[in-house]
Amino acid sequence: MWTADEIAQLCYAHYNVRLPKQGKPEPNREWTLLAAVVKIQFSANQACDIPEKEVRVTKEVVSMGTGTKCIGQSKMRESGDILNDSHAEIIARRSFQRYLLHQLHLAAVLKEDSIFVPGTQRGLWRLRPDLSFVFFSSHTPCGDASIIPMLEFEEQPCCPVIRNWANNSPVQGTENLEDSKDKRNCEDPTSPVAKKIRLGTPARSLSNCVAHHGTQESGPVKPDVSSSDLTKEEPDAANGIASGSFKVVDVYRTGAKCVPGETGDLREPGAAYHQVGLLRVKPGRGDRTCSMSCSDKMARWNVLGCQGALLMHFLEKPIYLSAVVIGKCPYSQEAMRRALTGRCQETLVLPRGFGVQELEIQQSGLLFEQSRCAVHRKRGDSPGRLVPCGAAISWSAVPQQPLDVTANGFPQGTTKKEIGSPRARSRISKVELFRSFQKLLSSIAEDEQPDSVRVMKKLDTYQEYKDAASAYQEAWGALRRIQPFASWIRNPPDYHQFK
Repeated sequence: MWTADEIAQLCYAHYNVRLPKQGKPEPNREWTLLAAVVKIQFSANQACDIPEKEVRVTKEVVSMGTGTKCIGQSKMRESGDILNDSHAEIIARRSFQRYLLHQLHLAAVLKEDSIFVPGTQRGLWRLRPDLSFVFFSSHTPCGDASIIPMLEFEEQPCCPVIRNWANNSPVQGTENLEDSKDKRNCEDPTSPVAKKIRLGTPARSLSNCVAHHGTQESGPVKPDVSSSDLTKEEPDAANGIASGSFKVVDVYRTGAKCVPGETGDLREPGAAYHQVGLLRVKPGRGDRTCSMSCSDKMARWNVLGCQGALLMHFLEKPIYLSAVVIGKCPYSQEAMRRALTGRCQETLVLPRGFGVQELEIQQSGLLFEQSRCAVHRKRGDSPGRLVPCGAAISWSAVPQQPLDVTANGFPQGTTKKEIGSPRARSRISKVELFRSFQKLLSSIAEDEQPDSVRVMKKLDTYQEYKDAASAYQEAWGALRRIQPFASWIRNPPDYHQFK
């Protein structure tokens, strides 16, 4: 049908050919991460008795995102015109929502060929049965999925704990990966800290890579060691024992912080540094963010769908991902399953059409050429720091203005004077997606509109339209009743009152 390498290769080729130079990393100095949604279409009239491996499919990238940044709480805006979270996975998902809006416009307004067919209720649509969507990310999602056992034969992380493995004692430690001075020093191959690390650990070319998510992207991927399961064997892992008789000496770290006020990390040396299964927020540079980790958001999508609350007004069922493919990087199948599906299993009663999905999770052996490790390997001992690219690129399979390049949450090149004007809005910002939703709704005859928007009280604000998607809100409420999702950080209502 399709392989993980085919999905990765398709996305890498799309990045190279369809995305412009603007917004991409500066060669040999910057790196970024990539995510995409791939539409899978089964060939028409497939015979039911054809073996799965022989089933022909068409694969097409329908949305793509790059990026590694998110803004701090103090920079959030009540007007909804700034991107709070510009991690690649989130950019790709918001770009996907833009694609879905266009496809709904084709179906409901223009009556043209679309990925949607009419549902059983007035004004509702459903995905064509021959279609599914695969999510690709060049790196494991930040947060819980990036807390991966590190076995004794693997290279050790450069930060925040350096250990004398002979006598199992810490030689140097730092309190936090994101706010430590040593973390910044580790990024500079010429720094004394980095030199000290290379002297104390195997000195292969990837030995001091630290991923944008806070994980240490070091060494070759070893898929056969993914049996080190911190979900089922946390006590053993904390004591340095992994299934398969390998010794767990540490864990790859995530920079995402535990939700304030909830259970925190133990932050002990080695494998006991993190606690797994918790909700986390993305780190900021001094200014705390309100953005939940990509692991947490993707787990939520696996119950509520990728379409969000607004688009549920038009849909009979949520739009779920059928699979997630991760590029070459430190990886654990168990950590991915724990983070994306395992934490949702206790969700009990969900509205009709919603459910916890049996997500297929695979890893490709292909490395993204502009990932941190690939750039680090290529630049060798070149002077200067290797830094994350400050821009984010959004691409959607839509006919008009498919590209959107942003920095600090606004279109790249926006001046302070322009902020607040329509031209200073990303096409995938909340307010712009809301405008596209309103335009779609107003283009449909009133007697053909969904019942959920035909209410006694006229809907006006972004929040009111979201709340009116009752089935979606019921499902979200059910998910929040179980741990760890009860700790989800929700933005104050003032941030959703724009029109």
